[in-house]
Amino acid sequence: MEDQTNSVFGLNIDPNSQSHLTEGAKWAKFLAIVGFVMCGLIAIFGVFAGSILTSFNSRNSELGNDRAYTAGMGIGAAILYIGIAVLYFFPCLFLYRYSVKMKQALTTKDQDTLTSSFQNLKIMFRYMGILTIVVLAFYLILILILLSVRTSSGF
Repeated sequence: MEDQTNSVFGLNIDPNSQSHLTEGAKWAKFLAIVGFVMCGLIAIFGVFAGSILTSFNSRNSELGNDRAYTAGMGIGAAILYIGIAVLYFFPCLFLYRYSVKMKQALTTKDQDTLTSSFQNLKIMFRYMGILTIVVLAFYLILILILLSVRTSSGF
């Protein structure tokens, strides 16, 4: 009986491991494609939210309302949502590259493609980790600012 394992980095990828990697690559591709669609929807929402807030501002200005939204809020909302879409695009891209290269590596049994696949997975996790740290730091700073405003205003 022929040995059906491939030696990689001193480890063996047997048919069972190959099956798990293949299925994982399929799910990664699915999640990446859904992520791309979500990026597009977030960007479109940002454009429409910006234009809606800007038009809402012009209508309220015509009515003479003092509490009208400024035009900058519409532009700010558009920039915020488009920025979120751009930030979310890159992990989806690296996840997609991982899935495509993993499938190709397992089909062709090419070591360089397998290495490139795992490199894309590493970059995706590193990107998400750094983004998570930045968001948590932002929340912490926001909480500290809110607490200092609350204590200084006497609430």
